[in-house]
Amino acid sequence: MSTIGSIDGVSVKNLVRHADDRGFFCEVLKAGEPSAISVRQTSYTETHPGIIKAFHWHRKQWDSWFVVGGSAQVVLHDLRDGSPTKGTTQVIYAGSETPRLISIPPGVAHGYRVLGTERVRLFYHTSEAYDPTEPDEERVPHDDAGIGFDWNTKNR
Repeated sequence: MSTIGSIDGVSVKNLVRHADDRGFFCEVLKAGEPSAISVRQTSYTETHPGIIKAFHWHRKQWDSWFVVGGSAQVVLHDLRDGSPTKGTTQVIYAGSETPRLISIPPGVAHGYRVLGTERVRLFYHTSEAYDPTEPDEERVPHDDAGIGFDWNTKNR
């Protein structure tokens, strides 16, 4: 069974909105910050309410996720041999009301569940360009017993 906590190497940047009567501005990805990665590709996806997209992980690629709309329960699980947090699961809530940049190192499985009634709109920046002839992506089922994450909403 995994433990819930912070995963070594994962960076979560809480974005600051600078608002005025015209709207707002926020910096998402900025060189020199702990969440910064060298970007080789940026992709965009939209996911319908109630959907779980999980899990996958990369051997060499870093991902930086920015949920620009909707609300997501992002779940990370450390699969790395030799990591001080191997077996740890980290849960992060991100979306239009909680703007965050989540940087995920190689070897950390990641996925998300759409919360609420609005689609999740996600930009993801990657340190490697996708190569369909040699994809750097391994899949793990969302209900994998080794990860043991319960995706059900808890009444608190």
